[in-house]
Amino acid sequence: MESNNTHSENSSDYHMQLVSANSVRRTLSMALVQIFVWPFVCINFLMFFAFSKREAFRAETRYILFAQTVLVDLIFLLLTDIVTLLSYQNALMQVVFCIPLCVIIEMLTISTPLTITAMCVERYVAICMPLRHSAISTTSRTMILILVIWIVSAINPFMDVVILITTSSQEYLTQLTLCHYEIMKQEKWHRHMRDIIYILTFVIMFLVDILCFVMIAVAAQAASGDNKKSASKGQRTLVLHLLQLLLCMMEIICPYIEGIIVEIDIELYLAIRVFDFLVFSILSRAVSPIAYGLRDEQFRTVLVYYAKCKMSHISSETEKITGG
Repeated sequence: MESNNTHSENSSDYHMQLVSANSVRRTLSMALVQIFVWPFVCINFLMFFAFSKREAFRAETRYILFAQTVLVDLIFLLLTDIVTLLSYQNALMQVVFCIPLCVIIEMLTISTPLTITAMCVERYVAICMPLRHSAISTTSRTMILILVIWIVSAINPFMDVVILITTSSQEYLTQLTLCHYEIMKQEKWHRHMRDIIYILTFVIMFLVDILCFVMIAVAAQAASGDNKKSASKGQRTLVLHLLQLLLCMMEIICPYIEGIIVEIDIELYLAIRVFDFLVFSILSRAVSPIAYGLRDEQFRTVLVYYAKCKMSHISSETEKITGG
């Protein structure tokens, strides 16, 4: 493997290329991926199902944005697993057929941190501007925001497709390859340009999240009673969002570290690739369910209700929440 290709990989190169001379390592890596992926697929599906069944959740901005992250992460995990399975089987496809799959996963990859930032801003408005929150965070505006997130998420992959088509030959587009985002970036200047764009984008989002956290921390210091409790809870939620955003940012940094390790020890490189993939591509998708799905009392109640297939005894207060 050429070191410059490895070094230039970024967060869009989401899957492991399980190509190793050691078949036992490949099998164990594949099994480990399945063990990590499918529990989160089931959890995210259950959470999105719980959201879709309750009209009260569909009327609140924070739950709508949460459902957006759950849905995006669910699709991301499924497509990632498909690509990983293809890599494990050394299944080759023509570049032209890999492009749509790469574009979709790239959009999903970008959409997650953008939605996290939107959720941080929503918490800032709710805690620091409570009197204006209901007027600002309406359902219609939230849906427009989600549309904007998808449009912004599509800009980079769309540009990459245009550049690839204009700079590549017909022979390249029809040649067989493993599906991964590096096939979209043949030119060295193109790879550097995308790295710069990604870094700037994540820095901006991280600064916005930090600013929201600081403003909520100030509000928490000045508040009292129930307001102080709400602000403190908002702080903890933003800490989880910042953690998830940091994990997403690590997807950019890790390939550069891997590019150094691959020159030293190929076996260590393969182990690091597995670790980075599991932690920064899969486990990072577990933060949002923790931030809202498990910590939020109302959502947790509904989630447990459906997880038990509606067979559990629920109190009258729970019935009001679940609409049962």
